[in-house]
Amino acid sequence: MSSISWRLWQGLVLIILPSTLATDGESLQLHDVWLFRFFLNVLGYSTIIIPGYFLISYFKKNNYLETGRGICFPVIKACVFGTESKAGLLDDVSVTSKNEADSGSSTRQACKLLFCAAGLQASYLTWGVLQERVMTRSYGATTPEEEGERFKDSQFLVFMNRILALTVSGAWCLLFKQARHGAPMYKYSFASLSNVLSSWCQYEALKYISFPTQVLAKASKVIPVMLMGKVVSHKSYEYWEYLTAGLISLGVSMFLLTSTAGKHPSTVTTFSGVVILGGYVVFDSFTSNWQDNLFKYKMSSVQMMFGVNLFSCLFTVGSLLEQGAFFDSLAFMTRHSEFAFHAVLLSVCSACGQLFIFYTIAQFGAAVFTIIMTLRQAIAILLSCFLYGHTVTMVGGSGVAVVFLALFLRVYARSRMKAGRRVVQPVVQKV
Repeated sequence: MSSISWRLWQGLVLIILPSTLATDGESLQLHDVWLFRFFLNVLGYSTIIIPGYFLISYFKKNNYLETGRGICFPVIKACVFGTESKAGLLDDVSVTSKNEADSGSSTRQACKLLFCAAGLQASYLTWGVLQERVMTRSYGATTPEEEGERFKDSQFLVFMNRILALTVSGAWCLLFKQARHGAPMYKYSFASLSNVLSSWCQYEALKYISFPTQVLAKASKVIPVMLMGKVVSHKSYEYWEYLTAGLISLGVSMFLLTSTAGKHPSTVTTFSGVVILGGYVVFDSFTSNWQDNLFKYKMSSVQMMFGVNLFSCLFTVGSLLEQGAFFDSLAFMTRHSEFAFHAVLLSVCSACGQLFIFYTIAQFGAAVFTIIMTLRQAIAILLSCFLYGHTVTMVGGSGVAVVFLALFLRVYARSRMKAGRRVVQPVVQKV
């Protein structure tokens, strides 16, 4: 019994303590424990969520929509009640954009497709390279012998990404006509919280696992998305979706079980990294399913981007200020101009990438977008191995091939299924 208890305790220590600190023999600081940082972040978010919950409950309980008056009434109405008009996701806008895409010449469409593919590849390949650079390498070292200083606060990078995305989406909503917004603003906070947590896990995981492993985990998130879809949205899936999900699981397992240790700690797949990556997949799966439910209200993708990023900025800046990490991160930026450039460029790539996503889907549909992004993931793995010296075994490479084969099979099967539905069902035009 005592040996079993000791093994359980060892497992708990493996989850809580960073493996890299244990191997380097350094003294462990409490703030270096990722689970402690995660707890601090959640505690900071709760100081905003809990008062917000009581305020929303108060306004609803007292029927503020009918009794409210004054200068704050429009703001409270938009945040708590909205217009409550669920009317499909901009059917007229999407049909118009598709008609514009169909009516264009072949050369013009080819140029548009090339522009979308180049924009997506440039944005997210640069974003991936910078993400690995910021989280796994040090700054300030003038000679190879110097260790330099590493940036450790993943939450600040999340804030940087969200504040720029908020600015870009806000400017877009002001410059271009949008549909009348109907959703209560507070409903964005659910997707925002899970999005912030998934992004934090994504950055934090790179301290313990390799970037190729992270990319494969993103590719395999279709599995928890399906599970979360059953739980949140009560969706049903086709047999080929389960088949491709199984192939993805097989390919990821082949890669993870044959990962080899390299020169850098980030190339070692540690248990801590796997747990954090699991958190990323779960939170991200919830985000996508909750956003699907939000799209039942009449809103555009850019409005969704603005609402989610608005709450993300509120959560992250509040938590950073409460921990005192906001000004520490700014001080790190002033000490290392290279990091400041990387952080800003990382945020620019993230914001531009989101706009390219919306434009590509509007012009060519989700199937073309998925193919482009699947190719991007494959190129990102090759680029990371080339730039940062990750090694991939023959079996691991075969696992990567199985994953991307399954992803392309999903795209093909989904497009065939949609084509079959268009043949069977007559096209109904709006008058």
